[in-house]
Amino acid sequence: MAAKITYTIQEELGDLSEASNGWKKQLTYTSWNNRGEKFDLRSWNPDHTAMTKGLTLTKEEILKLKDILNNIDFDKY
Repeated sequence: MAAKITYTIQEELGDLSEASNGWKKQLTYTSWNNRGEKFDLRSWNPDHTAMTKGLTLTKEEILKLKDILNNIDFDKY
C-alpha cells in the first residue's frame, strides 16, 4: 500500500494556464508531508484535491531559475 501524501498549499502564487476541464497549471508555495514549504509547479483540479506530477524548488533554486529565464533570448526560439 502506498504511503498517504499530505500537502498544505500556503499560497497560490499564479496560474500559468488552464485546461478546458478546469485544471490549472499553477505555481504555489506548498508544504508536502508536513515538511518545510517549497515553490511547487504542477497542475491541479479546481478544488485542489487531485494533482499531476510536478516540480518542487527551494528558494535558492527558484532564484537561480529566475536568473536563467531573465538571461534567455526567447525570440531565438
